[in-house]
Amino acid sequence: MDSRSSATGSLAQLGEFPNLFAARELTAQRLAGLRESLAGFEHDADTAVVMLGSWGRRELTSQSDDDFLVLVNGAERDGVRPRAEELAEVLGVAGQTGTFGAAAFCEHLVNRIGLDQDDNANLTRRMLLMLESVPVVGDVAYRECWERVLDAYLVDSIRDRHAPRFFLNDLIRYWRTICVDFVGKERGEPEKWGLRTAKLRTGRKLLYASGLLPLLLCGELQRKEMRAFLIEQLGAPPTDRVAFGFLHAGATDPGLRTLRAYDRWVGMLDQADVREELGRLTREETDRSDLFQEVRRLAMDVEQGLLALLFDTQPLRGLTREYAIF
Repeated sequence: MDSRSSATGSLAQLGEFPNLFAARELTAQRLAGLRESLAGFEHDADTAVVMLGSWGRRELTSQSDDDFLVLVNGAERDGVRPRAEELAEVLGVAGQTGTFGAAAFCEHLVNRIGLDQDDNANLTRRMLLMLESVPVVGDVAYRECWERVLDAYLVDSIRDRHAPRFFLNDLIRYWRTICVDFVGKERGEPEKWGLRTAKLRTGRKLLYASGLLPLLLCGELQRKEMRAFLIEQLGAPPTDRVAFGFLHAGATDPGLRTLRAYDRWVGMLDQADVREELGRLTREETDRSDLFQEVRRLAMDVEQGLLALLFDTQPLRGLTREYAIF
């Protein structure tokens, strides 16, 4: 593989995906407006305001949440500017776990990989920073921290044509943590099972694949090429990364089926009535919901396409076998 190969633009190269491209256009418009509205907030030189979730994936819809972090490219301290509480008055905060709408310190993200101090919040912030984030204030601080995390993952990758196992293992750990936490959330709020399940089987799974694919493809590169390759790949939207994987493997038809199913799902997320129905469905009610059955079919198309890419194509079949299981 040519290490200069670019993921950016791969989705458009693969085909037409009207809902995904509409979401990208909306994201670009909203990001421009958000940068303008936050320009008046005082911020420290080492601080960035970072949008996550559908903002970072470039998949914003009219129903999207405003997940954000105040990212500090340094050690933990008090008095960080801008204050997360002030930003929350403008953006709001989604979720109740405390992962978002708070300050995150790069020293924790870099130096607490693994072991007891790497709790769910730290792991989640680090992975979402790498996989689905975009700065709206403090671009330099954001970029420096992002690259520090990447370098922390790559420091032990010393061999040519070997996937960076440290990064890969942490990504797999994050995916499995999402799946385990899904059950914990279900026990606490069973009435939200439908929407959580739909998101897990579609967006969460595709995001995982969008990190897995570039890391596996490092197995085709020399060590000196990996950093630049991952900077380019992870800087592209997740759907571009996945499209790149299909194109690189010569699997255009499976790629079209997979991303058309995902495109349909993103279009459904733009409908308030869809989110409302999915949000009130319990596990027992989903079999009687035509809407959920449609989502289940779309999710199966996404999963089968990704499995075919990983296990039935070259070179990914060999790389998946070597690195993704043990």
